[in-house]
Amino acid sequence: MVNYKDLGLVNTREMFKRAVAGGYAIPAFNFNTMEQMQAIVQAAVETKSPVIMQVSKGARNYANATILRYMAEGAVAYAKELGCAHPEIVLHLDHGDSFELCKDCIDMGFSSVMYDGSALPYEENIKISRQVVEYAHQYDVTVECELGVLAGVEDEVASEVSHYTKPEEVIDFATRTGCDSLAISIGTSHGAYKFKPEQCTRDPKTGKLVPPPLAFDVLHEIEKKLPGFPIVLHGSSSVPQEEVDTINKFGGNLPDAIGIPEDQLREASKSAVCKINIDSDSRLAMTAAVRKHLAEHPGDFDPRQYLKPARENMKKMYIHKIVNVLGSDGKLAQ
Repeated sequence: MVNYKDLGLVNTREMFKRAVAGGYAIPAFNFNTMEQMQAIVQAAVETKSPVIMQVSKGARNYANATILRYMAEGAVAYAKELGCAHPEIVLHLDHGDSFELCKDCIDMGFSSVMYDGSALPYEENIKISRQVVEYAHQYDVTVECELGVLAGVEDEVASEVSHYTKPEEVIDFATRTGCDSLAISIGTSHGAYKFKPEQCTRDPKTGKLVPPPLAFDVLHEIEKKLPGFPIVLHGSSSVPQEEVDTINKFGGNLPDAIGIPEDQLREASKSAVCKINIDSDSRLAMTAAVRKHLAEHPGDFDPRQYLKPARENMKKMYIHKIVNVLGSDGKLAQ
């Protein structure tokens, strides 16, 4: 059993409480590689922001559970080395699909886990969510659960259609599961293709797709039902068109990739939404920089030559999200 506190990590309880009260959101950045982790830590330290480093089941398998445990410990030490005396870093499981996976992550030093039973029948979702909560709370690990289904594809999580969270269910669900935060569905979506072209309109000047608005009416109803309760938005990458354009310019093929407009995420972060998940934007920033570098420097073959600009591009994106979208800069406890 590895206790996350021994690794210098924190859980989400206090940071979420401050975020809800302060009208901002904590960034939850997915990572798979050392470069992504370095960029996340650098951005968090430079902006004095709490941060959630999260991994999916697939990312955990890719990186290896034991290596992840040491990467998390290393992330805290790295933040201190960069000058942050008291970093607030969470290691979080994203979309855990079973009690066993959540338990294994808790036993390996995760400070927060998500159990996603949103595709299950309502009562079964509650039953397993409660089981995860009861185990996690023994070790002061916080638990996120999900109610409602997001469309899109990201790692093992896939759904053709979305189902908005039903506000009338949230009190019963939160009370019976005992979860610490609740992921809801209000129109965000996984992946770089968050909407089909037929769901969007096109800007007559640019020809670019314009996505439909998020269902803020559903969010506000949920806030009324659960005042002050921490709400989470998944699938909230904005899919920056400049990164998509760079990828396409240098040999990529991402037609009509589209994300969530940042002004809508900015509005959401001022509500009870205190955690916003961003994954695809990091992948796009990394891939765009790698493609550009290799196209302009065809003789380079040392991974450091193209991963360094990739890391810089991700760091720039993370800082932008923290400062200009989520508003979590300068929000460390000390």
